[in-house]
Amino acid sequence: MGQNMKVPHTLVLLLGMMVVALVATWITPQGFFDTATTDSGRQMVLAGTYQLTEDRVLLTPWDLLKAIPRAFAAAQDVIFFVLIVGGVLSIARATGTVDALIGRLLEKHGDKPQKLIFMVVFCFALASSAIGTAGEYIPFVLILVALCKAMKLDAMTAVGMIIAGYGIGYGVSAFNPFTVLIAQQIADIPVYSGIWLRLAIFLPFVLIGFHHVWSYTKRVQANPELSMLKDCPCPLNGQAQQNYPALNKRHQTVLLSFIVTLVIAVWGIATLHWYLYELGGLFVAWGIVISIIGKLSADDAANKFIEGVSDLVTTAILIGVARGIALILEDGQILHTIVNGLSTPLSYVTAEVSAVGMLFIQTLLNMFIPSGSGQAYVTMPLMVPVGDLVGVPRQVAVLAYQFGDGFSNMIVPTNAVLMGIIGMAGVPYTHWFKFCLPLMAKLMLTASVVLVLAVMFGYGLDVQPQL
Repeated sequence: MGQNMKVPHTLVLLLGMMVVALVATWITPQGFFDTATTDSGRQMVLAGTYQLTEDRVLLTPWDLLKAIPRAFAAAQDVIFFVLIVGGVLSIARATGTVDALIGRLLEKHGDKPQKLIFMVVFCFALASSAIGTAGEYIPFVLILVALCKAMKLDAMTAVGMIIAGYGIGYGVSAFNPFTVLIAQQIADIPVYSGIWLRLAIFLPFVLIGFHHVWSYTKRVQANPELSMLKDCPCPLNGQAQQNYPALNKRHQTVLLSFIVTLVIAVWGIATLHWYLYELGGLFVAWGIVISIIGKLSADDAANKFIEGVSDLVTTAILIGVARGIALILEDGQILHTIVNGLSTPLSYVTAEVSAVGMLFIQTLLNMFIPSGSGQAYVTMPLMVPVGDLVGVPRQVAVLAYQFGDGFSNMIVPTNAVLMGIIGMAGVPYTHWFKFCLPLMAKLMLTASVVLVLAVMFGYGLDVQPQL
């Protein structure tokens, strides 16, 4: 039966989840928490204020259909960033720089893929931990896919490196302004306090991610038939080649301009609060610069840009539809009901069990609230009083939120960045889920142990507000 079972297309799975969400709005009690507006203008829920709504909303299949274009509008920043990056990278490839870079990396690391995998996982995790990078990794997807193909590896290895680094970096973040800073502010504890533990667990968690990706890579190297993607077409459409050009001065100038672009992006994110619109504009500028450096005619550059955009239309559609699931839950007034139903049982268990329960609740809720900062504003005002009630220090509650939000970013299909990365790499979601689930299990088990020990040893009691 397993041989004949056809795995549905990722788009079919996402549409199916939208239908399930619609049905859930018909049978689930509808209600809301009261909210207050923070100094930053975000809506934060108020603990203990949940109540059922007097006027139920009945969503119809027509509302579901309308939610799809609305979801595209809601996810437009990620969609257009992905399309722009795809187009600009197509220009970069036309200059020969990408192939020359791959050839150079093959010379240095072709026989040591484990070193390359560790470097990528570590660097991406470090960037996510420090400044909350996520969508910024999208430009690297096709480059790493091409590199892995040249090393006789599959696209799953490339995606594994990127997403393991991204998810683990968010999960054990030391400084991430979109998660740690916001959650600690809501919990009313000093910003960036407790950093010593987050720094101490960074490398062990990175090693878990590296080991998972490398173990898969070794199996595929030994027997290519074990590749999870052996029946999937490569997104490069045969563009990868065996004879790579030498890395000449022009290629080096293009690479230098790429590094300068990334430095400007990091500076903009850190100091000017840039996000995807600004980063998209920056990559358009880089595309113009490398067209000039690469001596491409305006028509050639335009054609290459459109080719790159065309290759990512499927990815853009998946990102848009993925956003529709949360939209249905919000329209149907059951998002707060789900949060309330999951958080209430925590007040009846011990502190250690409650801390682990917070981890699993945050993990589940990331399916419905894929924004890290958005999840903090909805869940932390509820988890903090529950923790105070059962003896979970607020610092531990923040850590549970980080673990749950960060690690589940790697697997929830409502995460637009995840869908963008696997879509660019040509990895079906079902195949990625099968690859990622064991990694999630390892990370969740380790995170649970860390949380239990954190409660036992009173992590965060030094900054716990006196009530």
